[in-house]
Amino acid sequence: MCFAYAGGSAWIFRTWAKQLPNTIELCAIELPGRGKRIAEPALKQVSSIVENLGPELLPYLNVPFACFGHSLGALVAFELCRWLRYTTQLNPYHFWVSAAQAPHLPATVSPMHTLPETEFINELKRYKGTPTSILNNAEMMALVLPTLRADFTVLETYHYQPSEPLNCPITGFWGQQDTIISQSEVAAWHIHTQDFSLKAIDGDHFFMQQPSFIKRLLPQLTL
Repeated sequence: MCFAYAGGSAWIFRTWAKQLPNTIELCAIELPGRGKRIAEPALKQVSSIVENLGPELLPYLNVPFACFGHSLGALVAFELCRWLRYTTQLNPYHFWVSAAQAPHLPATVSPMHTLPETEFINELKRYKGTPTSILNNAEMMALVLPTLRADFTVLETYHYQPSEPLNCPITGFWGQQDTIISQSEVAAWHIHTQDFSLKAIDGDHFFMQQPSFIKRLLPQLTL
């Protein structure tokens, strides 16, 4: 199961399936408010997202599964894994967290989700994840801004509740040119598992968009 960054949709994983062995099925998760679910309002709390996704995914989790989450997607995947453990005793066999601050760490930057529109858009430009063609298109921005603001609300209002570490290995990825998330913030995921490894990627915050990045996951996928 793959979970996208703030404002992202399942579409960002469109090329990954072709690079995976035939024995592995890729499931790109589509949250409300984007892609095929654009007509649904985006959710503003991670608990609401998990309550929305969890029951829908359960029928498909009767086989071994793994989770990948980038930035916001890592937080959503983490809370989904905790929900699955507490409600069904199901655990992924591996969890990759990518360009994501560990969930127990406090926020280190001022919140974006409450900013006026112009300032909010300026902050989006700093992230360099939204195409310039969209940022400069008022009609497109009117369509995507509510979802982006909702996603940052999820990130910036999240409150971690302590619990036992996940019962699966976690691999953390950090971008060596990432100006948003630091190496230490990714490394801090180690407290959420008994088996943690950290990998450096040559890239900025959105290094997972590199065509070859999926190959970094293959060693664990093919075990």
